[in-house]
Amino acid sequence: MLQGSIVALVTPMHTDGSIDTVALRRLVNYHIEQQTDGIVAVGTTGESATLDNEEHCEVIRLIVEYAAKRVPVIAGTGSNSTQEAIYLTREAMKAGADASLLVTPYYNKPTQEGLFLHYQAIADAVPMPHILYNVPGRTACDMLPSTVQRLTAIPNIIGIKEALNDSKRIHQLIDTCRSDKFAIYSGDDETAMESILAGIDGVISVTANVAPKAMHDMCQFALAGKRAEAEAVNARLTGLHRDLFLEANPIPAKWAVQRLSLMEGGIRLPLTPLSAQYHAAVEQAMRQAQVL
Repeated sequence: MLQGSIVALVTPMHTDGSIDTVALRRLVNYHIEQQTDGIVAVGTTGESATLDNEEHCEVIRLIVEYAAKRVPVIAGTGSNSTQEAIYLTREAMKAGADASLLVTPYYNKPTQEGLFLHYQAIADAVPMPHILYNVPGRTACDMLPSTVQRLTAIPNIIGIKEALNDSKRIHQLIDTCRSDKFAIYSGDDETAMESILAGIDGVISVTANVAPKAMHDMCQFALAGKRAEAEAVNARLTGLHRDLFLEANPIPAKWAVQRLSLMEGGIRLPLTPLSAQYHAAVEQAMRQAQVL
């Protein structure tokens, strides 16, 4: 079972918005050198909403190729169309991804039964490991622990990324769903340390784009139950946990990765580069994290 810091990788782009494959290879190698435990390809942070299907599948394929089995690659293949999610997930499996990450269907607000049937259909259609992803703040859809519990009975549904900033929800999932065959990952950097200390398996992280080694270290200390050591590392990261969301993700994260000279500053509309008024705050958070 994958544990630790899993980066929700930004998709590097040239200033004209085209995908920068050279920088993509650089980022994959950087994360492996910095001990990131796994990579999510083309999740929300990877601008999945503005990549067309061909680009989406190609970026997944390239990340799998560049990672070369050195770390697991989890492909973001969710959609609010069940058939599109099945298509993207099949392509990810063909590319060699280790698992899929399936966001709850956004905008169309399915019922809990609709969510169950959506995920059941994907799991039945694509025989690879699947990780559920609940992020109501973006999707206007909240998958309840009772529905997650039902889905744990499907053998190739192996975990969930829970991004609801609510400790009660995490404890509900631990109590009803966590097992040797079903992992729980935080989708909220700010509360990830406490959630890992409470018994979950790690974090799918935005902060890890900017401070990968520190996120890895924090997670390993927390997984080992070493609270004091985890808190000492996490204290350096609190500014990033907060300020990487001064504007919509991944706007600040992409600016910060560019500030580290790892890629250009390309981003796709309707997202725009980080507003100048926030540059100093994000840079200060990077200094606090000791990455500048």
